[in-house]
Amino acid sequence: MMRPSQFFRLLRISQVFAKHGLDDFVTAIHLFRPYRYVSYLMPWRWRRSMRKPRGKRLREALEELGPVFVKFGQMLSTRPDLISEDLANELSKLQDQVPPFSSASAKSVIEHAYEAPLDRFFSSFESTPMASASVAQVHPATLLNGTDVVVKVLRPNIQNVIDRDIELLYTVARLAEKYWEEGPRLRPVDIVDEYNKTIHNELDLRMEAANASQLRSNFEGSDIIYVPEVYWDVTRKDVMVMERIHGIPIRDIEALRAAGIDMRTLAHNGVEIFFTQAFRDGFFHADMHPGNIFVSDSGQYRAVDFGIMGTLSDDDKRYLAENFLGFFNRDYRAVAEAHLTAGWVPAHTKVDEFEAAIRTVCEPIFAKPISEISFGKLVVQLFQTARRFEMPIQPQLVLLQKTLLNIEGLGRQLYPQLDLWETAKPFLEKWMRRQVGPAAFRDGLKRELPKWGRVLPEIPTLAHGLLRKLHDDETASRRQTDELARLRKTLLANHRRQFVGTVGAVLLLAAAILAALDGYAPLMVHDMPLSTWVLGGLGVGFLLLSWPNGK
Repeated sequence: MMRPSQFFRLLRISQVFAKHGLDDFVTAIHLFRPYRYVSYLMPWRWRRSMRKPRGKRLREALEELGPVFVKFGQMLSTRPDLISEDLANELSKLQDQVPPFSSASAKSVIEHAYEAPLDRFFSSFESTPMASASVAQVHPATLLNGTDVVVKVLRPNIQNVIDRDIELLYTVARLAEKYWEEGPRLRPVDIVDEYNKTIHNELDLRMEAANASQLRSNFEGSDIIYVPEVYWDVTRKDVMVMERIHGIPIRDIEALRAAGIDMRTLAHNGVEIFFTQAFRDGFFHADMHPGNIFVSDSGQYRAVDFGIMGTLSDDDKRYLAENFLGFFNRDYRAVAEAHLTAGWVPAHTKVDEFEAAIRTVCEPIFAKPISEISFGKLVVQLFQTARRFEMPIQPQLVLLQKTLLNIEGLGRQLYPQLDLWETAKPFLEKWMRRQVGPAAFRDGLKRELPKWGRVLPEIPTLAHGLLRKLHDDETASRRQTDELARLRKTLLANHRRQFVGTVGAVLLLAAAILAALDGYAPLMVHDMPLSTWVLGGLGVGFLLLSWPNGK
């Protein structure tokens, strides 16, 4: 049963959607349907403008509903396989910026996490946050040893706020799945499940800290990207402390030019960083929008905010590389076969039909000049095409697609003539060469040698034990075979004795019956018919034959 607080919150959602001209959504999922007609009497309705695109109206509605809905909209913007392109583009503009909470609350959260006063860990702590978002905010500070750091603090009571709105999202999703005609295809409950997992991961800042540490290790000593250090001794579930970095926000194009940064190199380095993360490491920053990237005076990337990361298995990397190279070479058959081999489309898919569908999507794109081709949008359209062939949602590919779109868009802002293919194709070809042939064999052997080094000394003992076991098993098997033969022989003998005994008993019974028929037989011996003596004798003989002989 719905609680009063849920009722009024759902009523508020209906009001906001109707206010922004999204009445059809309210009606389609049976969410306070009468409200649509009551709202006709509301004065604000008479003044609202319906000339705004529906994507913009949806974005404004989510912004009005609050931070949890804003983040949900951001997640939806990365799913062009589920929503139309115009909605995805508009929802990508959602800004996760909310008013900061008080510095007193921030200090209280930190001291509760440390179970000690703030000055036990920091020589200074700035009350004004550098940034504020729906889940946490960031304050500059200085450690006791003089190191400049940033302190990320979870919002007070954020767990309860998120749980409340997630519960409402599930209610709306269930109604949509039941009543909305697009519900079964879009699976809104599954979408909320995915969002629920993502946002709850963000509530444990130790997970973000672990992501940052892994990425820093992967790019240790790199000239093109720097990942700040995490200070684990002062990091807790609600508090994360990280090295403070300085640089030019990458969205400030004029400042980058004024600093003498080579924009072409910067754009190409961004593409190289993305492909290195995805294909070399299988672990990539999946939230690389301009707000999370800074550039040093030397042109080195500096990343922040590691709450959302993507991973790729070795199989994912191989089949993605085959797909990308198929695109680069306009070999659509290879793209179709890579999808089938990876299991991304059902095995019953006809490769010829799938190849034709891919060609239909790609050929108009390749008709443009290379500098105008959006590889990210091409991948989006490919996923939309594959959906027609019952391709299930691949979460790791969705994150990769979102990151690729961000990187390509950012690269084109930095250097409009960016040729993503020029950078990506040689990288992927080199990577593929290392996956097959002598280099791959050598690398695989190098990886496995430490394991073989531990196992080799034990091989003689293991081999002897295996041979002994095989000998013992063979001996036991032979014994069992002999025993089974004896058992079979005994059973057959018992069956024969039972049969002979039964025949003897029948003959004796027949002899008794003939003896009872006094005077019937013409030939008598000692007052009994001769046949009785014969049958009785035979019966006794058969019974003696059936008697066990002791073996």
